[in-house]
Parts: sequence; structure tokens; C-alpha cells
Amino acid sequence: MNGTATLIPQHTTSETLSGVEDCLSALLSPAPGLPGGLLEAMRYSALAPGKRIRPLLVVLAARAVAGRLGLASPALDPFPAACAVEMVHVYSLVHDDLPAMDDDDLRRGQPTCHRKYGEAMAILAGDALLTRAFEVLAQAYPGSVGGEACLELALAAGGRGMVGGQVVDLAAEGKLVDGHPPQTLEDLESLHRRKTGELIRVALRLGWLVATPVDRRCTTGAWKDELDQFGRDLGLAFQITDDLLDVEGHEEKAGKRVGKDAAKGKLTYPGLLGVEASRQRAAFVSERGRAALDVWGAHADALRALADKLLARDT
Repeated sequence: MNGTATLIPQHTTSETLSGVEDCLSALLSPAPGLPGGLLEAMRYSALAPGKRIRPLLVVLAARAVAGRLGLASPALDPFPAACAVEMVHVYSLVHDDLPAMDDDDLRRGQPTCHRKYGEAMAILAGDALLTRAFEVLAQAYPGSVGGEACLELALAAGGRGMVGGQVVDLAAEGKLVDGHPPQTLEDLESLHRRKTGELIRVALRLGWLVATPVDRRCTTGAWKDELDQFGRDLGLAFQITDDLLDVEGHEEKAGKRVGKDAAKGKLTYPGLLGVEASRQRAAFVSERGRAALDVWGAHADALRALADKLLARDT
């Protein structure tokens, strides 16, 4: 159970991504009682081309944990957990795009769900994706693991996590009166740790959960903390890069509207720190997160590589 354990054979990112998308498509298949139009809207949003960062993190974390444990593979299949996280992420995008929230008409290079299917169906498709995520976790994993996975994802996605962050974000636009809009770097990072970072952090934690045999949990608790630190910093670095792309990016590459944050008067990293200082902040938090995995040795190489790729991305 150390850095000298045999490494799990590495899959390419494209192979892992293909596995996630195959699993996601299978989990969003026709089922008795499921209206066809609702399923179509769910699949339209969930299967649109995307980076799949959060599900990739689940799988890569699970493989890294298994490698440190000296196991040939994770204790449980990580792909259902990966797809559950992606369903929650997609639900959040569908709802964020609605006129009452961010009012966007382009997502992942195609019309947003409410532009394609109408607001009512978009709301319901988001609701169905959210609840399907917990159904998947409960069905895919044995009782104690499934229950813990559901709890972890609920805490990350709910009022104290992603949804709470969205409330603060909307308050900054004057759409809600609930708390004060972010004004300082501490405020801004608190917002984004919840709105963006919590789902990234929980993806890594779910990878740890499904990879670790129940009787080995007590010996790997520190590993979970290290993954948490990596996830928190990766979430911040991802958001800073997103803010920079909103200033400097191109709509065709990004697959969504750019320049909208400034137009809405939102506080962003470039708006608070300036462009160059924002780049420096992104590099700093990314390196701090990578340092949390130093003791993982080569087992965390794929996680580090993904972090580097996200920091350098232009979409």
C-alpha cells in the first residue's frame, strides 16, 4: 500500500472518455413509463459533445487509488459513479441556461435545451437527470457504498454546495436577494468553491469510495483528504481559466457565448485581479493542488496530466 505498488495498466484519455459516453448512453435508454420526449431532451443535453472532466476524474481517481492499494483494478466499477456526477453537472447546465438564471442560448456548440425543447421540458429534463443520478448510484453499488455515494453527491450538489454557489452568483446580478455579492478574492473563491469546485471535489471522492474495499477504508482516509485538496484547487484553477476564456476566448471554440460575464456586471478573476495576475493565480492554485498528490508518485500521473491540460485549455 505505497508508491512502489504495481501500476494499473493505463488507458488513454480517449478510451476512458469513450467508456464514459457509452455508459452514459446506456443509462439514458428507454424505460417503462419514461416519456419519449423527456428522454430525448435528457439525451440531447447529456450526450452533447463535452470535455467530461468530472466523470474522467471519478475514473482516474479510482484507478489511482487502486494502484496505491496494489489492486489490479478498482474494487467496484467507477463508471456508474462517473455518469451520476455527469448527470448532475448536465442538470445544472440545463437549469443555469434558463431565462430566469443565466439566459443562455448556446451550450456545447448547440442550442441550449430550453431553446430546443421549450422551458418547461428543459426544467423537467434537468429534474430527471438529477434524480436519475441518485437512482444510478443506489442501483449500481451495494447498500453502504451506494448510500455513502448518494450522500456525498447530495452534499456537493445541494444548498451548501453547487446550488448555494449559484444563489450567490445570481445575487451578484441582482436576480436574488440572498447574502452579499462577492467583492473580494476570498468572496469570489468561496463562491466558486461551491458553484464549480464542489462537483469536481466530489468526483475525486467518489473515485476513492468505489475503488477502496470496505475493509481498507480506515487505512486510506488520508488519501481522501489529499484528493479533496487536489479537487478544491483544480476547481479554482478551472474557474479562473473559464473567466479568462470569457474575456479572451472565441465563441466558436468555446461552444458558448463569451464576454457575457462582464456584460452582466459579474465579478470575475480578471475583473478583480487583472488578466496577468489571474493567470498567475491559476498557476499557483493548480501547482498547490498537484503538490497534494506528490506522495502518490506515478499513480497520480493521469490526474496531474488532466490538471495541466485544463489549465492550458482554450475552450
